[in-house]
Amino acid sequence: MMRIAVTGAAGRLGRALVSQLGSLGDVRSWSRPEYDLDDPDASSRIRADAPDLVVHSAAWTDVDACARQPELAMRRNGEAVAEIARACRSAGSRFVLVSTNEVFGGDALGTGYRPHDPVRPRNPYGASKLKGERSAQYAYADRPEALLIVRTAWLYGPPGNDFPAKIVAAALRAREGGRPLQLVRDETGSPSVTADVARGIAQLINGQAHGIRHVVNSGQATRAEWATEVLRAAEIDVVTELVPASTWPRDSTPPLWGVLASDVELRPWQEATRDYVAASLVAAARG
Repeated sequence: MMRIAVTGAAGRLGRALVSQLGSLGDVRSWSRPEYDLDDPDASSRIRADAPDLVVHSAAWTDVDACARQPELAMRRNGEAVAEIARACRSAGSRFVLVSTNEVFGGDALGTGYRPHDPVRPRNPYGASKLKGERSAQYAYADRPEALLIVRTAWLYGPPGNDFPAKIVAAALRAREGGRPLQLVRDETGSPSVTADVARGIAQLINGQAHGIRHVVNSGQATRAEWATEVLRAAEIDVVTELVPASTWPRDSTPPLWGVLASDVELRPWQEATRDYVAASLVAAARG
């Protein structure tokens, strides 16, 4: 069977990838401390384990922390990618890099970004992820058919502490405090559940896809629309108030338009959200 390594295997997308890619081969889970983005020698695992395919989902995704420490963001999301990509190319391994919608500037209002649309990151997180993309492309310049870059957006899924969980908690606090729940009306993206994204990535890998691809649940939503769907699925009735994103000053500047056009057909974000919220509430009630 094909030997597959998944970095960041304990993370939100990583654990979904480990589960999904088992149908394609023998999956090895790489997480800290065995694989650490801060360790320049971490890529030596490629030579030791000799995987046929490496899916690099490990990343520093705290966008506000990246804005506060841009050099560390570049180390973890840029230089670490260069190191592992070079090691994979040297070993003859196929390489899949997970990237983000935040490489775009948010200026394509009304249409989903396509893979080869112009990039213009607005924050250190997006800049560091773009550096990772370009580092991987450089490493595989002589073998581009062995490199796949997958951009995704607005991920949620187990183990929780994600946008749906935070909205439910905030709604309950607002209702208890007798105040409206404020929802952001002017930030639009592609809500995507990790199980579906992992399935889409597996489909691309199985089809020998290469280059840059986008994988998100279909459709688009503002943060407010997404939150409203979460509350409806959770059967929580609370007064809401629509506000601009600027209501909460942040260290980072996310693109207000971050919609991706998916290259893999996944179910609508509304259906994915409803199923996830229902399953999460059931799990919480039992746990």
